[in-house]
Amino acid sequence: MAQTSSIHPLAEPAMLQGERKAEAPAAKANSSLTLAAGIACIVLVAIDLRPGIVSVGPLLGQIRNEFGISNAQASLLTAIPNILMGLLALPTPWLARRFGRDRVILAALTTLSIASLLRAFVQTTTQLLVTTAGVGAGIAVAGALISGFVKARFPRHVSLLMGLYAMSIGLGSTLAAAATAPLSALGGGWRLGTGIWALPGLTAIAAWTVVSRSERTAEPASVSELAGARRHPASSVSAWLVASYFATNNFLFFGFLSWIAPIYRELGATAAHAGLLLACFTMAFMFSNPLPALLSKSEDRRWLVGLFASLALVGLFATAVAPTLMPLVMIPIVACGIGASFSLGMTLPLDNASSPEEANSWTSFVLFVGYLLGALGPLTLGLLRDRTGSFHAALWTLVAAAALMVSLAPFLSPTHRRAKAQRAGGAGTRHRPPNVGANPA
Repeated sequence: MAQTSSIHPLAEPAMLQGERKAEAPAAKANSSLTLAAGIACIVLVAIDLRPGIVSVGPLLGQIRNEFGISNAQASLLTAIPNILMGLLALPTPWLARRFGRDRVILAALTTLSIASLLRAFVQTTTQLLVTTAGVGAGIAVAGALISGFVKARFPRHVSLLMGLYAMSIGLGSTLAAAATAPLSALGGGWRLGTGIWALPGLTAIAAWTVVSRSERTAEPASVSELAGARRHPASSVSAWLVASYFATNNFLFFGFLSWIAPIYRELGATAAHAGLLLACFTMAFMFSNPLPALLSKSEDRRWLVGLFASLALVGLFATAVAPTLMPLVMIPIVACGIGASFSLGMTLPLDNASSPEEANSWTSFVLFVGYLLGALGPLTLGLLRDRTGSFHAALWTLVAAAALMVSLAPFLSPTHRRAKAQRAGGAGTRHRPPNVGANPA
């Protein structure tokens, strides 16, 4: 039986009221992996999922000079992983069904670590790009399967765990952004600055080995669960709405993150002040990730979606109208809205899924659409800057995207909740005695 007495107090706001029976199928698995252990494993894996990308940015100039590549070629070092995060999300559920989720995650984490290490020893541009593709593949596959684990093992703590997962991704990104350049200077070059990020992979692999061993006691997936996984979410309007929401939020995140510093440098800010604004954005983004978990009361999170999307809209509107007015306040407001929305975007697929396998399918589809379309953010803003000669139109484009995100909120209720309610209503009507509610003769 699931031991409810050991539940961490911070998890209470994220619990689904009246859904204690929903965790019964996972009770056997949970007996060998506590909530605290699950959180620790998720955090250690999530921290490892961004340094391989983020560490390249501060060292891009050194890498470009050593290999004699163009700016366009250098941009592939960050573009390739992001593209793979979208493309490889689609086949990942099939890999999990074919070889087992935990084996695939362990293989992905191992690929990520090996590729990160080998990249520090490459001698040609081709080797550099191939190892970078290995980094992206490892991140893409591992990241797409965490949600299935959460749905299977801790279905009543989905919002809490996905919030901590997103926050840990932000922590890994922040650590890599802050430490890469000093480590590179200490080691005399870019190779140590990027290669050292293979080390977090060892702890991630160790953590998921613990999960994999505990998983051996889990009950096998039922036939109905596997059948549900074969119903691809691409045929669902609700899945497209969730994917559109996640894509719009990624458009805001990648676009604003990429151009914050250039925008304020163009407005007269010093390099140090522009860097401070960027740091404010990343820190506020990271600390806002768990907020939906603290506020969630049920799987219907539409009001939270509207709240945080509106927060991003207000901050972006104020920035577009008067970008130099209190940027140290407005930028964290924007980041808070986008950061909490990111956690919600990772949680909504699980709310709509009725099984761990279906959760993998929903997540892979949402990541595919979300990351590919979200990657257009930096490009769109850059093109608008080149065409108009300023960032004014780019900022208003972000405002329009935030308004679109707000407008999607009313349509993001979980589909299976509605279906259950309809079935329950129909059953109640069929089984009601014919004389109930009638006047006696």
